[in-house]
Amino acid sequence: MATAIIGVGVAALMMSLGAGTSVNDNGQKLTRAAFLAQEIREWTLKLPYDSLVSATYLIPRDANGNPITDMPGWAQKVTVSYRDPKDLMSPPSGGASDVAYVQVEITYQSRPVLTTGWLVARRAT
Repeated sequence: MATAIIGVGVAALMMSLGAGTSVNDNGQKLTRAAFLAQEIREWTLKLPYDSLVSATYLIPRDANGNPITDMPGWAQKVTVSYRDPKDLMSPPSGGASDVAYVQVEITYQSRPVLTTGWLVARRAT
């Protein structure tokens, strides 16, 4: 009887260790994804407004647009859409806009890990 109780306890312990390892792995992926999204954010805020473009980077880019070669399997998809300054949820009603929404999707081995976005406004010169 004692052996059965100990066996159930050990099995439960092993299952909790496996779950903890999985949670730790997902936490590390989310941290790396947040880092890669922040790198794109810093890069887009440095670029001239007219240079914002949608792109997919299969080799991630840093805050200067340089490849980060020591992160295999990671990718950044940048989507730029323009917004009406009076209604930031809507596309511009006519012509060019001075407000862009930059959305970034970070993937690891083609699986989405993080999607985030921010607004960028044309700077007055």
